[in-house]
Amino acid sequence: MVDVGSKAETKRVARAEGSITMQPPTLALIEAGTHKKGDVLGIARIAAIGGAKRCADLIPLAHPIPLTRVAVDFAIDRATLSLHIEVTAETVGRTGVEMEALTAVSVGLLTIYDMCKAVDRGMTISAVRLLEKEGGKSGHWKAE
Repeated sequence: MVDVGSKAETKRVARAEGSITMQPPTLALIEAGTHKKGDVLGIARIAAIGGAKRCADLIPLAHPIPLTRVAVDFAIDRATLSLHIEVTAETVGRTGVEMEALTAVSVGLLTIYDMCKAVDRGMTISAVRLLEKEGGKSGHWKAE
């Protein structure tokens, strides 16, 4: 692991996003909240938060950091038959939260896939990426 001991503690924020594309009936099932396994988005939200919290257990060289906030938002795009997730992760510390935000997005999307795979094995997870990060020596970065 990289030595971050000499870095200043600053507020650090990262936003990441990703999408999952599916068949129309699958999207309708999620949107209506009638999936027999339960509330897909509610469970995916909790899974995403858990993923952010467990990032250092999953990514070998990630530092375990105390998260001060993890927010998970979903948006349905009927035109593309996609469900989008955006995660904001925050901490006050010596290293950033980009990996926590990206892990949360990935775990949230994988949870949606897991819950819906019995009705739609052809779902496609895509476009997982960092949108923005703030704090630390490198300052503010935003995707184009």
